[in-house]
Amino acid sequence: MKNRSQIKQRFVTPLLGISLLGFLASAQAGQLTWHPVNPNFGGSPLNGSQLLSNAQAQSRHKSPSSSGYKQRSALDRFTDSLESRLLSQLLTGVGDGKTGSLSTDDFLVAIEEIDGVLQVVVTDLATDETTIIEVNGLISD
Repeated sequence: MKNRSQIKQRFVTPLLGISLLGFLASAQAGQLTWHPVNPNFGGSPLNGSQLLSNAQAQSRHKSPSSSGYKQRSALDRFTDSLESRLLSQLLTGVGDGKTGSLSTDDFLVAIEEIDGVLQVVVTDLATDETTIIEVNGLISD
């Protein structure tokens, strides 16, 4: 009697080959379709966190906390807000012919009327650079 391994070798190997040929013969080609990955362009919303984590891993930008950025104090924010409000109020009066000036740590703004021409003079105190803006026809006599 023949050894079992010889029988398996003799019958199983050709059967595997025949079944593989039958499988390949039944395979059919289909049309290739593309599906977007990014949820912004119609891809699955479940891909969003993976795309974000990949982008953050590749990013070379440092977060503000590690770059030495310091949160501004409440007093600094209040001072900026007050300066902005006063400058806005000063410039609102320009249409009525009102003049005046505003001085801050960074700049000096002076609004004055010279011979019917309204002049806005802005001086940068850090560089002493001066910009003059002249407006005609705003002051009514």
